[in-house]
Amino acid sequence: MTNRIAFQGEPGAYSHQACRDARPEMEALPCRTFEDVIEAVRSGRADLAMLPVENTTFGRVPDNHNLLPLSGLHIVDEAFVRVHINLLAVPGTPLGRVRRAMSHAVLLGQCRDFLARHDIHRVTGADTAGSAKHVAELGDPELAALAGDLAAEIYGLDILARHIEDEGNNTTRFLIMSRDPDYTRRGDHGTMTSFVFRVRNIPAALYKAMGGFATNGVNMTKLESYMVGGSFTATQFYADIEGHPDDPAVRRAMDELEYFTTDVKVLGVYPAAKPRHM
Repeated sequence: MTNRIAFQGEPGAYSHQACRDARPEMEALPCRTFEDVIEAVRSGRADLAMLPVENTTFGRVPDNHNLLPLSGLHIVDEAFVRVHINLLAVPGTPLGRVRRAMSHAVLLGQCRDFLARHDIHRVTGADTAGSAKHVAELGDPELAALAGDLAAEIYGLDILARHIEDEGNNTTRFLIMSRDPDYTRRGDHGTMTSFVFRVRNIPAALYKAMGGFATNGVNMTKLESYMVGGSFTATQFYADIEGHPDDPAVRRAMDELEYFTTDVKVLGVYPAAKPRHM
């Protein structure tokens, strides 16, 4: 084992924070793209992948929903990171000196009120941690970055203002993935099962496929559709349910699902994280 967990982005990204929170004993391995994160695990350079899949403010991360079924990896855990955004600047900079703030476009949009109130112009950067790195390297007190605490720590920047995001509950959900599945673990807060499927080409196929979960009392926490193969007619569904495939109710529901669908593929069985129930 390498004892590494791979993430997408520069050191100090929110994905890096997720790695530190969920697997503090592991070395975090930064990767350029989500595909590189997956390949790092497949090739053995890392043992685990940390992939963001959805955000409470901006919805799902579409790239990863397409990558998950083809990755060859298996979900073994989930993690939640509260996205607190800070204004970071070179040491000794007073807030009134800042004229521009750089970050990913998404974060810039989440801090409109604060930036407008302080007459700070928005500058789009490649990502959050990369923007913090750029600010540190440039050394211009008029340019700040929007990023998390970890980025400030790594790049030696001062935090001029904390938690400046407009929304008070912005949270990102991550999936932790491994080369090997592990169906043995059940969490203190329940168990999640994630899978993808395609419905058969018959009338009301999706309605019939979902019926087994309702009649067996299995809670489906997520159901999302997305096109595959560049076709308007080829639709794949991603679903999360509460329960383990060995539970009798889940087993009956999955049996009924398979009758009305094709290509059912379980992506992972893993403990539900505590924030899901807070």
